[in-house]
Amino acid sequence: MVDGLRQDNLQRLQPYLRAGGLRLLVEQAEKATVSFDNEVYGGCETVATLLTGEQPYIHGIAMDSCFSRSDRLIHPVLEDKAETPISATGPLSPRALLAPAIADRFRFRYGENAHIYAVGQTPATTILMAGHAADGCCWLDPMTEQWGTTSFYPAGLPAVADECNVSGRIQRAIDQEWMPRMDFPLYMSPTDNEQKKNGFHYRTHEPLHYTPAINTLIVEMTLQLRETFVLGGDDTPDLLLVQMTTRTPKAKSDYIASAEQEDMYLALNQDLGFLIEQLQRAVGKENVDFFVVGVPRQGISLQTLAASRMPVKTFYTDQASALTSAYLMALYGQGQWVIGGYGTSLYLNRPLIEQKQMLLPTVQQQVADFLMDFEGVRIAQPQHLAYLDPTIAATVSKKNAGDVIFHLQAGWQLAYNEQQTIDKVMEQQPTVPLLYLTHSHTLSLPDQTAEATEIAGWILQLIDKH
Repeated sequence: MVDGLRQDNLQRLQPYLRAGGLRLLVEQAEKATVSFDNEVYGGCETVATLLTGEQPYIHGIAMDSCFSRSDRLIHPVLEDKAETPISATGPLSPRALLAPAIADRFRFRYGENAHIYAVGQTPATTILMAGHAADGCCWLDPMTEQWGTTSFYPAGLPAVADECNVSGRIQRAIDQEWMPRMDFPLYMSPTDNEQKKNGFHYRTHEPLHYTPAINTLIVEMTLQLRETFVLGGDDTPDLLLVQMTTRTPKAKSDYIASAEQEDMYLALNQDLGFLIEQLQRAVGKENVDFFVVGVPRQGISLQTLAASRMPVKTFYTDQASALTSAYLMALYGQGQWVIGGYGTSLYLNRPLIEQKQMLLPTVQQQVADFLMDFEGVRIAQPQHLAYLDPTIAATVSKKNAGDVIFHLQAGWQLAYNEQQTIDKVMEQQPTVPLLYLTHSHTLSLPDQTAEATEIAGWILQLIDKH
């Protein structure tokens, strides 16, 4: 999975890509275009949809975080206090994922003799890739700047990851300088600031997770895991799931609009090419298949929309929650009638409603009607009615949904408060490429735009054809 990878970016850069992974895939891989019809926030829900073939209503992951009624706070959606972080921050597990991911279905199909490992740069994506059934996973934790994992997986932190943590390899990557790898006039999309400075220059310590160094570290760890656990060493298929990125420190969009973004693709081309070459050399070309799929993260930048005179406004859920609670106080008297709001949900004070001997559906409908008067709200419905509306039901998780669920009109950005924006991808039906490279058989992907929910099934079918 490659964060921010777009087919149009690959096409624009193809003449500049030297021998490497992206160029190989563009020239030789089977291709399909993947579209997302549900609300996309550029986070866990998108990854979970691609991996499970289900919508958030089924797989249970609607956003990166969720509201807890018990303590009235916002928590990471994969938080699991039954587990212990290992060289990482926060107790996490895949238990909140309610549908089987590719790794789980791979285990169902090939049993305990299959080896399954995931490597990534962010905890949530790596855990979702690993699913419930992986032997292990590790990610380069953005807080500790070490390889970390969770006690949920039986393999714990692989020894090669622990060795990397103490070897100084990560620090050497942090200390690297990132400068243009081509003569600067050759870049197609430099910003005005880059042109004034004749390029860009980063000491990678601060933005490590958005520079070429992160992809290089991930490729190195992937190859070490393959060698350590002898993946591809017998007749039972093994599965490696890898997260890479095209995101850069200053990028505000998945569309290339700077020289640093172009350079990130050039570096990714080299790293991905090295990964493909080394895996093919280790197990033979005919014994390894590659699937590469993009993940929409930012879509079109707000600056681009504004420059095109498209209206872009912000809806603050915390303000909507406070105003709704004041409205209910005016109707029913003092009390905290709304205990919180997050994402597209408001959460009512159910014990207070019961204490006042009121009917919950009545209050829910009053709140939904009140929200419909808010600027930017396209539709608001009580929870039980929202589940009957396919345009809403597909985008919410029943486990974490509020008492009243709303959706915004086009051009509205969702925010929890003035400090925390919920990164909705500001693009209607964003698309990403799926590329499939094999040397063992001939099998074409459907020549069409496919739903994101179809991808997991495709990949498993293609593996079965091997």
